[in-house]
Amino acid sequence: MCALAQALLPALPPTDRPVKTTVRISIDPVACDAYGYCAELLPEAIVLDEWGYPIVDGRPLPADLVAIAKRAARDCPRRAITLTQKKSAR
Repeated sequence: MCALAQALLPALPPTDRPVKTTVRISIDPVACDAYGYCAELLPEAIVLDEWGYPIVDGRPLPADLVAIAKRAARDCPRRAITLTQKKSAR
């Protein structure tokens, strides 16, 4: 590659560094109607309060629970569950 092309192209991050992906789950308390499906599907990350509304702690989900969390978000009748994915270099 010529020097001009190298100067104009942005520097690409090294591909040899592993990338860590974290997924967090959050609940929209205004949209939620306390059906409880999310806690049935994902009891490891979601507990219900005394009125049946979900509580999450905000910690990243373990990798083995991400697929189940996606199902819980998809199956929520009020679409009150949001999954946030963040990628970072280790």
